[in-house]
Amino acid sequence: MKEEYKVLYSPAAKDDLRGIYRYIAVDLVEPGFARKQIDRIREKIRNLGAFPKKHQAVDWEPWASMGMRRIPVDNYVVFYLVNDSHNQVMIVRIFYGGRDIENIISDITNDKGDSLNGIK
Repeated sequence: MKEEYKVLYSPAAKDDLRGIYRYIAVDLVEPGFARKQIDRIREKIRNLGAFPKKHQAVDWEPWASMGMRRIPVDNYVVFYLVNDSHNQVMIVRIFYGGRDIENIISDITNDKGDSLNGIK
């Protein structure tokens, strides 16, 4: 039987989830919908423990060379790395899919150097 991968969240991914919840619950005044959205995102993430390489790899740099993968969940995109040697999946970021994610990642990398230092 194949061993399950442990799913971990980066601090930025935890912040992303809190931000998504806050935006829907407070700004849109839909707390019930906010909870359901977070539950759907977390359920898809939990499933990565069984099939971590099921989803498409990112094809733009700098994340392509890191082996970053993405999974769409409704209007959001979860970005994650698979570490086979430790049987781990690291959830790196969760973004609203309508944003210019490639540009955001480029800006983060340029502003902070290696934005994923210590994650992989």
